[in-house]
Amino acid sequence: MAEPPDHNHDHHHPEGAVRLDYYEAMQLAVAELLIEKGIFSADDMRREVEAMQARTPAKGAAVVARAWTDPAFKAALLKNGTAACESLGIEMGPTHLVVVENTPGVHNAVVCTLCSCYPRMLLGPPPDWYKSRPYRSRMVREPRAVLAEFGLRLPDSTVLRVHDSTADMRYLVLPERPAGTTSLSEGALAALVTRDCMIGVAVPKAP
Repeated sequence: MAEPPDHNHDHHHPEGAVRLDYYEAMQLAVAELLIEKGIFSADDMRREVEAMQARTPAKGAAVVARAWTDPAFKAALLKNGTAACESLGIEMGPTHLVVVENTPGVHNAVVCTLCSCYPRMLLGPPPDWYKSRPYRSRMVREPRAVLAEFGLRLPDSTVLRVHDSTADMRYLVLPERPAGTTSLSEGALAALVTRDCMIGVAVPKAP
């Protein structure tokens, strides 16, 4: 695919001006065109952006905690992640969510090699490292090395499975419940589940 044109060297940028890359400029142009044609308003776009930015991993953590404490829900989640989340009142839209379970012998991790497809409804905006080219390329080539850089070192006997998200499919890792947490409430369990645990680059720790 041809590289986008680079016009930066031909233009003077006033001091303090924001310099947009090719794709940012295209995004801005398309948004302005849709607003001009009345497809949606600037306020509509602002509200949607604010709603997306306000999402956090708390919803995903609540889903994991429910699966840890409710075997029937866990079975439903592994069978159809989208439907199970919607049964908790979490709007998933057209997203097809596949939930993959970590076990004592299997560890799962998620990447999007083409861009940054990610279950934003459950985890909020993706971290910058998830979108970075090094993570996207290395996670499929040398996943154990990448996980080690996150501080997660798996035994050689553990099977490591890397799942590549697509525009139509998102993955969520269901981590193992930490030992010694049988007395914790569902809310306390959810507090142990971080965003990175649900991507698969970390595991939850007992308090």
